[in-house]
Amino acid sequence: MIERNTALELLKKYNKEPFHIHHGLTLEAVMRYQAKKQGFEADAEFWAMCGLLHDIDFEMWPDDHCKKAPELLAEIDAPEEMVHAIVSHGYGLCADVEPQHLMEKILFAMDELTGLVGAAALMRPSKSCKDMELKSLKKKFKDKRFAAGCDRETIKQGADMLGWELEQLMAETLEAMQATEDEVVGQEA
Repeated sequence: MIERNTALELLKKYNKEPFHIHHGLTLEAVMRYQAKKQGFEADAEFWAMCGLLHDIDFEMWPDDHCKKAPELLAEIDAPEEMVHAIVSHGYGLCADVEPQHLMEKILFAMDELTGLVGAAALMRPSKSCKDMELKSLKKKFKDKRFAAGCDRETIKQGADMLGWELEQLMAETLEAMQATEDEVVGQEA
């Protein structure tokens, strides 16, 4: 298993923007939370490391996102399962590797949605998602002008891939972000 410090060092080697670091930390926490919730507690750290490193190549190589990742992940001897999971989160967008395992499908589905939740949180007086209600998130999702860079079709595709209703995906993602927000913010301090 990849040590967290090793993974975090690699993330910071290729990502300098605070937003990208925050996004990696968010997906790390969300994926760990989901592993435990979905009954994969023994694999929680693996799920978390996939979340942390999922955008390893995005900041420096946006045109080669998910294509450059295997080379960068080789620097830490990432196992093939991790490389597959990380590349598969770009399925249909920038990669042709399809998510197979539940973990890969959750990573695909929640990646884009965590961005929408994060943007909605920044608009709140509290700057937090902890006091956000699902109905507020649904309203932001329907407003195509809000966080226009968050691809709603990818989010819907992720829900379909999981066999979940869109509302369930939103609820699961919001719950995970609410439960882990303090942990993520604490790591950035």
